[in-house]
Amino acid sequence: MRDDTDSVRFLSGRDTRESGPWIERELAAGIRTQGGMLVSAGVIPTPAVAYLTPRMGYTAGVVVSASHNPFEDNGIKVFSGTGAKFTETLEDQVEAIMADTSWTVEESSIDTANVEEIDYRSEYIAHLLRIFEPAGRYNGFPIAIDCANGATTTVAPGLFSRLGFDVRCVGCEPDGRNINLGCGSTSPELLASTVVGGGYRIGIAYDGDGDRAIFVDRNGHIVDGDAVMVMCAKQMKREGRLKGDAVVATVMSNIGLEIALRGDQIETIRCPVGDKYVMEEMIQRSLSLGGEQSGHIIFSDYLFTGDGLATSLNVLRTMAATRRQLDELASEMTRYPQVLLNLRVDRKVDLQSIPPVASVLASVESRLAGDGRLLVRYSGTEPLLRVMLEGQDEAQIRRWGEEILDAVRQHVGTAE
Repeated sequence: MRDDTDSVRFLSGRDTRESGPWIERELAAGIRTQGGMLVSAGVIPTPAVAYLTPRMGYTAGVVVSASHNPFEDNGIKVFSGTGAKFTETLEDQVEAIMADTSWTVEESSIDTANVEEIDYRSEYIAHLLRIFEPAGRYNGFPIAIDCANGATTTVAPGLFSRLGFDVRCVGCEPDGRNINLGCGSTSPELLASTVVGGGYRIGIAYDGDGDRAIFVDRNGHIVDGDAVMVMCAKQMKREGRLKGDAVVATVMSNIGLEIALRGDQIETIRCPVGDKYVMEEMIQRSLSLGGEQSGHIIFSDYLFTGDGLATSLNVLRTMAATRRQLDELASEMTRYPQVLLNLRVDRKVDLQSIPPVASVLASVESRLAGDGRLLVRYSGTEPLLRVMLEGQDEAQIRRWGEEILDAVRQHVGTAE
């Protein structure tokens, strides 16, 4: 990365101890500056780096992270000086610079052998506490958390204890290689059995780098990001904090979310799958809440990226304000059956341009009549047509999906 300014400061973090110092050396080697500084925040959640980068005056923030994947899939997440994730355009520009052999790196004043380490956890925790101040009424409230043997192990147990909760932590023994291994938000079964077996009121599972959270109610049932957005959106509207009376969700969020919010006059705005698309839509429309089923939820009042701990505190805040249990709040959203059908095709044509197929699509959408949803799209990586339907009767919507595939087979042809 090239920069000609006189003062460039980089903050780096990671989600496991196994990541090692190599990334600090590699990044520092790419800084062309007269007086730069590289600081390591150690093992710390990704959203902490996003929060700290602009507030501590860093030019960029970099995280070595496996996210929700196994440790061998470690990658790099980069945040700008504003704390926002790099856009695809900027990522492409950086990659082009790195691939460009026409320039060389000058000697840097940065001491890459002795990268300064600063413990910023207290600043990040102070930020989180502003979401939900410690309250005596929570003394003894039993909760279970699953830190996925990742970055939240350094923050979450202490945070919830400070808030007065009686905390049981699983997935809190990272060795650098067991991140997300049979635990965390992608494997909430361990947490569910812990919650039921221990009589906990709520369970919270994070992914390895802490930018998402999945919940478990007192009965061991999984509560995903769709249900979280419903309960938080309704409470935020009651508190006058839901900007635009709208929520951003991806095309994969269940129609039940849309229907549940509609009853409170809250609009659902759809965007492509990916937290960066959620963020972009929220920024464009000046909205305060958006997210994905996966538990990657963005509360823009606090940060323009997903933060599992911030999501947890907003859910607990909603429980406190309504004096209701998680299962009661989650029941406000009815999850509609979803059917996914794939058809291998030999060419990708606009189905609306073929009258018989367009007619079937219109007929199915008419039958869904606001109580269901149809999404027809081509795969971006495979020669597949994907048909997704949601509705009240699974057998019925499956038949309607097959009608669409039959029409495509008859009038477009397939690769089968």
